[in-house]
Amino acid sequence: MKKLISIILFLSLVVIVLAASGFIYTVDETQQVVITQFGQPIGAPVKDAGLHFKVPFIQQANYFEERILEWDGAANQIPTKDKKYIWVDATARWKIVDALKFLQSVTNEIGAHARLDDIIDSATRDFITSHNLVEAVRDTNRILDDYTVLAEAGSAERMAEELERIYLGREAITRGILQEASKIVPQYGIELIDVRVKRINYVSEVQKKVFERMISERKRAAEQYRSEGQGKRAEIEGQTQKELQQINSEAYKIAEEIKGKADAKAIDIYADAYNRDPDFYAFVKTLDTYKNTIDQNTTLILTTDTEYLKFLKDTKGNLPKQ
Repeated sequence: MKKLISIILFLSLVVIVLAASGFIYTVDETQQVVITQFGQPIGAPVKDAGLHFKVPFIQQANYFEERILEWDGAANQIPTKDKKYIWVDATARWKIVDALKFLQSVTNEIGAHARLDDIIDSATRDFITSHNLVEAVRDTNRILDDYTVLAEAGSAERMAEELERIYLGREAITRGILQEASKIVPQYGIELIDVRVKRINYVSEVQKKVFERMISERKRAAEQYRSEGQGKRAEIEGQTQKELQQINSEAYKIAEEIKGKADAKAIDIYADAYNRDPDFYAFVKTLDTYKNTIDQNTTLILTTDTEYLKFLKDTKGNLPKQ
């Protein structure tokens, strides 16, 4: 048992000594290594994780990332095709695919970033200057299509005319930048994974004018929607008034029909009562006439033999004395 422990301690000591002398080096799963001898690379890049050996003091292990790396360029002032100056801030993702070529061409990540600055900024400038501002800002014609629909309906014609249609779009421009830059970077042992325009902003000289135009367009659009809303409101109110008149007309018709039936029934009742006792009916109707036509303030000048006064006479045919 003591002998086994001694052997383990001896082997551990040997490994420590070899590592300290530079004879052993380790490679992580996220790394790749290029061995140089007197500053010159020898052999292929080492990508297998684990322990590896090299000649101490003469050979050196140069470590490089195996993972995807980030490039974040500085914002550049670029004029568009329609002569509008903007600040364009781009970002990219890249990867070292040939460590040997990478070491020989750019040495390290700092050198790679300097090359990417030139390559991506140049491609970005070429594409931005070759297209109008709207192509770099928008991806679709959704806004224009919305106004076109309104224009076909008889409104928003001016807005549909003023908005500029895009034929390429921001996404296609970034794909073009990526494709253009990807033609150059392989000579540095680099693969360009993706390029994106992170931010676009106007230079201060034109920013205020652009904001004023945007505000004006939004106000015009709001006024257009408000006008359409008022028109719709008038249409709804008109329809409501029409329906109300129809309802009132129908109700009046029904009411008149009910009144007509009631009047007819009343006439039938009166006729039946008259047929049963004509004298009593005449007496009642005459009393109703007195009630409706004579009061304490009424003055009548009639002859004594008028039919109107026949029920006011006594049994001898004389009018009552005042």
